[in-house]
Amino acid sequence: MAEYPVAAATSPNRHRDRMRYDVATVHAILDAGFLAHLSFVIDGRPQLIPLAYGRDGESLYLHASSGSQLALAVRASGAEGFPVVAAVTHVDSMVLSRSAMHHSMDYHCVMAHGGLKHVADRAEQLHASRVIIDHLVPGRADDCREPNAKELAQTSMFRLDLDQVAAKVRDHGLAEDENDLDLPYWAGVAPLATVRGPLRPDRDQEPPAYLAAWLDAS
Repeated sequence: MAEYPVAAATSPNRHRDRMRYDVATVHAILDAGFLAHLSFVIDGRPQLIPLAYGRDGESLYLHASSGSQLALAVRASGAEGFPVVAAVTHVDSMVLSRSAMHHSMDYHCVMAHGGLKHVADRAEQLHASRVIIDHLVPGRADDCREPNAKELAQTSMFRLDLDQVAAKVRDHGLAEDENDLDLPYWAGVAPLATVRGPLRPDRDQEPPAYLAAWLDAS
């Protein structure tokens, strides 16, 4: 599959030129992120929570406390899953225009709609835990203790299959009105970046090779 199908949920009314449906772009944005914001409705009340996640092929794994409202709703939803939207966003720059109207941001993001499913199988629960941890820092899952039975009972693992999904990208910087170009105000783009480190070790230890490589890659 080279592209995700265009669905009603992933087809906007405006700025359709910013939409990307190719799998490579969607995967790259998800793989570069650390935090997903999950949107859902419980008892008629919209909710939004941040969650760590990890991607395995065409599935996102996420987790939350087993006693949370989200976990209870997902477990009660059955085979169809609990309707959610997951979003992962990277802000690349602040766009500072000569006019207040045209201030903006350059960004790239992914929005995934679908039924969030409860992961009940123990083997898949452990797999989901490894996917999430290795997504945060590649190689980390082999350098920590895996969850025990009590911890798995306290944590609900979820899977969101990437079916109705799309990326949205704004990357063109300034979009000035021609009549504003001679105004005296400063205009331009202020880039933003996420920086890793320096490490703060719990004990006097040299960082393992995978962690040093992760830092060097930033």
